[in-house]
Amino acid sequence: MTATFSPPPVVLDVDGSVGTLPGEIRLPLAAAWQERMRFGCGMGTMQAFRQALDAAMPAVPAHGTVFLGSGDFHHLSWPLIERCIAAHGFSQARPLQVVVLDNHPDNMRFPFGVHCGSWVRRVAMLPQVAHVHVAGITSDDIGAGHAWENYLGPLRAGRLTYWSSGVDTGWARWLGIADRFRAFPDADALVAELTRMLARQQAPTYFSIDKDVFSRRVVQTNWDQGTLEARHAAAVIAGLRGRIVGSDVTGDVSTYRYAAAWKRWLSAGDGQQTDAEHAQLPAWQSAQAAFNVWLLDLLEAD
Repeated sequence: MTATFSPPPVVLDVDGSVGTLPGEIRLPLAAAWQERMRFGCGMGTMQAFRQALDAAMPAVPAHGTVFLGSGDFHHLSWPLIERCIAAHGFSQARPLQVVVLDNHPDNMRFPFGVHCGSWVRRVAMLPQVAHVHVAGITSDDIGAGHAWENYLGPLRAGRLTYWSSGVDTGWARWLGIADRFRAFPDADALVAELTRMLARQQAPTYFSIDKDVFSRRVVQTNWDQGTLEARHAAAVIAGLRGRIVGSDVTGDVSTYRYAAAWKRWLSAGDGQQTDAEHAQLPAWQSAQAAFNVWLLDLLEAD
């Protein structure tokens, strides 16, 4: 019997939060990039990071899932998806689908470049991306009170769909984009319909997980959290079996005090927990490390 080779996972070690993974390739990036990239950055900084990433990372077919650390770095999915597009030759004629499990839409207005809550717009509008599905949202970011903060371009263009539970999204009807909002009574109903849709489409997919989509019974993050259980992630991954061409995981937990005042102000406004609330950080990180290994086993089985 021929042994199955699983390409090694990559840890973009920007904050020291990701525990050791089997066979990992770990890139030490905290000293050079944590302050510059954490939470958000200007477009020039993102371009510099892209170049550093290309120089440091193995080619796309030679590595597996990429672990990004804290959810403050979810915007790093954008350059990773672009690397995946280039490596596999995706185009408008042969596009890529992106599926994101996240408690937040990550499609919120941000005037200073890109940040962890705005990157989805950038990806959804790439010509090589057919559609982005953000699933598991329970955040009021897509409720009426924050409607004005959502980028409407990718929603109106039919390139982005929100999958949510427990949020009143009736405002979308007034703007003619109700079909881009899939609302469900609970996580079970949401995941059941999502997996049915993925089975019908059979499209090559980049898969991104922000662990704030999970209930606190599953794992603790430093953002407000959703209601998915581990079994829901397993069901979605099983539904994508054989079609995941790239993947990343974020939502580990770490503490950091920004040197930049604007980052301190904006992150506090987004409701992040403070250092004082992280007395249980070692226990949280230990549970996160075990959950990462579990997720990696599922993704490698693809």
